[in-house]
Amino acid sequence: MEYPSKRIEDAVNELSNLPGIGKKTALRLALHILKQPETAAQQLGQALIEMRTNISYCKVCHNISDDDICHICSHPRRNKGLVCVVEDTKDVMALESTHQYHGVYHVLGGLINPLQGIGPSMLNIDSLVERVVAGEIEEVIFAFTSNIEGDTTAFYLSKKLAPHDVKVSSIARGIPVGTDLEFTDEVTLARSIVNRVQLTSNPNP
Repeated sequence: MEYPSKRIEDAVNELSNLPGIGKKTALRLALHILKQPETAAQQLGQALIEMRTNISYCKVCHNISDDDICHICSHPRRNKGLVCVVEDTKDVMALESTHQYHGVYHVLGGLINPLQGIGPSMLNIDSLVERVVAGEIEEVIFAFTSNIEGDTTAFYLSKKLAPHDVKVSSIARGIPVGTDLEFTDEVTLARSIVNRVQLTSNPNP
């Protein structure tokens, strides 16, 4: 594609690096930004820079936060004995939108995926075990996407937590296999968290 300006081409190339954004969509976005007042483009750029530079992660659950402790972990009415383990922040947002879960979270930062070189040591697993060992947690809920990576991670964590006196469960499989939590409708997601099932490390209970 021929671009009328090298600056337009550079903007399109950068925008097209975003997930789900192709060259045509990137061009539309670039031209849209170009039509906006200069202050609007500056505010967009500044917001992105501020997000990337200054955002932090909760020291307890690893969720994205503006403070050392996120607003969920610090909320006095959240059930600190109930921890929902998720892959990423987007899953926290999806579950929170159901208004059916009132515990706290633990964000792993990914799922075990040997094919992509992601092993347990690269995830926030040790800190989860430390939270369980501390003794306040009564139940750990796994809320992972229904695929081989999610199942592998759930199995690994259930074995890791087996020596400790804590109930381990998983959200009910009302979510279609291969569907990301962020794309699941709120009703299905709410039913899944309410109708979670207990897991066991024993393959023959």
